Amino acid sequence: MKSQDIVILLKLASLRNHDNQNASSQNVKLEEYSVRSLEASLGISKTEVSASINRSLSSGLATKDRKSRLIIPSRRNLTNFITHGLKFVFPVKLGSMQRGLPTAFDAPGLQGKLFSAGEVIHVWPYAKGTEMGQSITPLFKSVPEAALRDHQLYDYLALIDAIRLGNQREAKLASDLLSERLQQSW
Repeated sequence: MKSQDIVILLKLASLRNHDNQNASSQNVKLEEYSVRSLEASLGISKTEVSASINRSLSSGLATKDRKSRLIIPSRRNLTNFITHGLKFVFPVKLGSMQRGLPTAFDAPGLQGKLFSAGEVIHVWPYAKGTEMGQSITPLFKSVPEAALRDHQLYDYLALIDAIRLGNQREAKLASDLLSERLQQSW
């Protein structure tokens, strides 16, 4: 398992959520689920996307829909892994104060929902970022750009950082929010 596997699975969940919100049109854009489209939206090479999908299928974090043949994240397995294992497999790496994109408790989609005890915000280092805070190494280097393109993905990734950063109470709140939002995808 590699950290980009989680990013790709969350992007697939975001696409699925978007499709479910537009279910009345019955127009699932299959090309959005393609390796080429995932490469463009996430900044992860086609080879890595393909290898990641294979790892996710073999680990049970994703399945292939029998009807549409789309790769679908396994909501229960993915939520359990993120909640109970992610902070151990991919621990938070705190860095220096930098300009960047707010994450964890300070992300735009989470303001007012989760709170941190500290005064310093957490950011993913990003040259075009407008906020100053303590840097956190994202799960994959292209996360800030991908998050700006997809606000649902941004929320998912920020919640993951809150789980990785938070103490037991904050991690539980973030986990519950993530589980609730992922359920909207199915």
